[in-house]
Amino acid sequence: MSNQDPKPSLSLSSDCPSEDGERQIQRITARTAEVGGGIPVSRLMPSRQRRKIGAWCFLDHAGPALFEPLGGLRVGPHPHIGLQTFTWMIEGQVLHRDSLGNEQVVRPGQVNLMTAGRGIVHTEESLPEERRLHAAQLWIALPASHADCAPAFDHYPDLPQWDEGGLHITLLAGHFAGRQAPSKVYTPLVGLDLLAEGAAQARLALDPTFEYGILPLDGALQVNGQMFANNELAYLGRGLDEVQLHTRDGARALLLGGAPFEEEIYMFWNFVSHSKVDIVLALEAWNQGDLQRFGEVEGFDGPRLTAPDLPWQKV
Repeated sequence: MSNQDPKPSLSLSSDCPSEDGERQIQRITARTAEVGGGIPVSRLMPSRQRRKIGAWCFLDHAGPALFEPLGGLRVGPHPHIGLQTFTWMIEGQVLHRDSLGNEQVVRPGQVNLMTAGRGIVHTEESLPEERRLHAAQLWIALPASHADCAPAFDHYPDLPQWDEGGLHITLLAGHFAGRQAPSKVYTPLVGLDLLAEGAAQARLALDPTFEYGILPLDGALQVNGQMFANNELAYLGRGLDEVQLHTRDGARALLLGGAPFEEEIYMFWNFVSHSKVDIVLALEAWNQGDLQRFGEVEGFDGPRLTAPDLPWQKV
């Protein structure tokens, strides 16, 4: 999914604040973004309050949305560098196409993971018969050692699942509770989908070297005694060895964690880089139609996305 903010800012890459020695969970409220097709999108990261959780550097909550047949998501060709796009589908079906020639439908309970590396182009669109969409779209910043790797695409239809404390848990990425997700990532991190269809009370063990955030996607969730509503991100910081979760009426949430990503990164439009110069070069290559750098997507009949202007003078 593309960042379609017409005036994106340049983002630079902590722990939770404390008051009188007490750890305070940081509450981050979503802002509204736009992907078209009548699909509401709540953007949690990056924001002025929180740029990253581990290597997770972008978090959009799309939907839940209901639309007419032939409507829904339709994102034209757009480029990425220096990141992995991570799509977790909850409702609906979306077709991914990319400049490597991949075509893959992602369905509920599945993950699409695209590694941009030095450059890739892709499109995303709801299937013609679809009328619903509910998904989480995330980006993972690549470390400098892999930022210029060859682009790749992977699809994961089967993920580890188990029940604990009234929660149905799906391991989306990384390692948790003795289980390992198949998704290929380049930094220590974890992603969980937490589903409670009714009342639930769970105590989940955490890695104290990781920082964590929990985002309710549907319903309200009590996190370490504090209530968080739908689309309120609870940033827990690092140093915790467990988290207590409670819901009376059922909820769905996303738990993200990772080792603090200490490398400085820049984010602009659909690009993540360790250098502003690399962003300028990628933007120029896209605007000039450099097929050697980005390639092209076959099978999509719409126009490609136009890059916004740089918010700073070229360096």
